[in-house]
Amino acid sequence: MVGRPLVAGAAGIAALALVAVLVGGDVTTPGAAVAAPAPPAPAAGVIGAALPVPPPDPSTSAAPTSTPSPPAAPPTAQPKPQPRAQSPGTVRLRGGGEARLVRAELGPDATLPVPENLREATWWGADLAAAEGATVLAGHVNWQGRTGPFAELWDARAGDPVSVVALDGRVWEYRVSEVVTLPKDDLPARAEELFGQTGPHRLVLVTCGGRWVGGADGYESNRIVVAVPA
Repeated sequence: MVGRPLVAGAAGIAALALVAVLVGGDVTTPGAAVAAPAPPAPAAGVIGAALPVPPPDPSTSAAPTSTPSPPAAPPTAQPKPQPRAQSPGTVRLRGGGEARLVRAELGPDATLPVPENLREATWWGADLAAAEGATVLAGHVNWQGRTGPFAELWDARAGDPVSVVALDGRVWEYRVSEVVTLPKDDLPARAEELFGQTGPHRLVLVTCGGRWVGGADGYESNRIVVAVPA
């Protein structure tokens, strides 16, 4: 779907339409519950033949002694699962959501193209090695009943890690510094602040969400997560 253009100031994002990151379709439909299999019945024990018990010897008065049980063995430490290696040319969020980066330029109508794939994020703006300006990554929250990796932005908190691996293998680490939810009508007024190409370098991740209103807007709000170099 097509969103409204964002009118920015002199820093160079005139009419950048990040609200074009809209998702058509419903949210993910939970799958049917799967009944857990019943535990197997215990195997029947083998009962041995009865053994004759000799009568007690009255000449002995010592009380029977008991053998103490051996101490329980300490629990075996379980190895922690290792996170899978991040692929080159991707962004990864704290919860493991990963999207492939697709470099994008503004279209003829000054809008940022929407990713063609649920697991992609369009990239506009500053390079990762830039000293200033925003590197803007925009992705779907969901599509046709499937949840996208950028749905995690709705759970993001300050301090969360975000990593980007360039195609050449270099790793860029960030920490979330700000989380913003804005109605799309309010986004143009903050476009320069959030997406401008001046000021300290930052990573800006954008998706949609909130109430579904349909039409050209789809969802009523944008979720914007700003991260700074770690």
